[in-house]
Amino acid sequence: MSNGPTRSNALPPMDWDRAPWNRWSFLNMREVLPTVEVWRGTGPVRQFERVEKPLGTLPVKSLAGKEASLTDFLNETFTDGLLVLHRGKIVFEAYMNDMQPRTLHLSQSVAKSVTGMTAGILVGRGLLDPGKLVSDYIPELAGTGWKGATLQQVLDMSTGVKFDETYTDPNSDMGQLDVSTGWKPIPPDADKNAKWPTHVWEQILGLKGTTRPHGAAFEYRSIETDLLAFCMEAVTGKRLAQIVSEELWQKLGVEESACFTVDSAGYALADGGFNATLRDYGRFGQMVLSGGQGIVPASWIEATRNAPHELFGEPYTIALPQGGYHNQFWVEDPVSRNLMCRGVFGQLIYVDFAHDMVAVKLSTWPDFLNVKMTMATLAALKTVAQAL
Repeated sequence: MSNGPTRSNALPPMDWDRAPWNRWSFLNMREVLPTVEVWRGTGPVRQFERVEKPLGTLPVKSLAGKEASLTDFLNETFTDGLLVLHRGKIVFEAYMNDMQPRTLHLSQSVAKSVTGMTAGILVGRGLLDPGKLVSDYIPELAGTGWKGATLQQVLDMSTGVKFDETYTDPNSDMGQLDVSTGWKPIPPDADKNAKWPTHVWEQILGLKGTTRPHGAAFEYRSIETDLLAFCMEAVTGKRLAQIVSEELWQKLGVEESACFTVDSAGYALADGGFNATLRDYGRFGQMVLSGGQGIVPASWIEATRNAPHELFGEPYTIALPQGGYHNQFWVEDPVSRNLMCRGVFGQLIYVDFAHDMVAVKLSTWPDFLNVKMTMATLAALKTVAQAL
């Protein structure tokens, strides 16, 4: 049995995403927060062939650096599900912590990559131009810190907009985003005279400052993905959940409809509110590995693999010494150009082009960020890739 509560009303409003409650909440988000469906449509499921291999007994390195089986490593790293695809076929699939094949699991910032790939479809259709200013799409942005920023700089999180991403500070910009998204109430010890944003768009309009020239450096700020989503909504006249459904989800041949959490204005949270099943995340990863499958332009995926590594620095180089970030994806290094979708508390889609492998690991770590678990997980997946 899982360590979380059995009913959503047992969750502490300020800490539902923290241990031990996240072991339950991430698997039951439709009982935790308001959500909107990302409809799968009526098309057929794109079935996976199975060539299962006994990878559970494969020796990998534990967090302590000692030899352990892959199954033991999964338990050690608070895994809810692991899927490994090789040459488009399922070679390993495991569920833990009460997760089931139909369970929708919160992906946190994996949602950014889902949003970024959908944006790539709109770019391919000529609805978005990465070289244009974001204020060309939404004129009100000329009165914010994004004045003069291009859509590409938003896609790469290289604008100079001031935004404090500190997850553990409820009064940071990220803490305010938790409130504006409807994820958290206003902290009980907050300044009674402070004005808190009531929805995400209001918070975006309130971000006036910059810390550097646009395009000077990569700095991870979740709000950039939300701005991207608002630009996508502006050019289509549709809400994000409908865009993702029509342009991506219905075409992937997924098994289940997905969902986004929504704020008080009905905005679907592009930066971290996406929920889907383990195998459907795998279908998304396989589409990326396969060059878009006619859904996303192959040129967009190829471009995504070519990150501006010169903009990438500390603290991000601790876990990815040669890494980069481009089009809402992490790029492992300039040689392999492997792509990663990463989310706090241990969400990962790893696309290894040389080994024709996709791995999806959904987790509920006790911590937002854990460099040791990140690096150990990547090392374990490399061991899996070599074994295949």
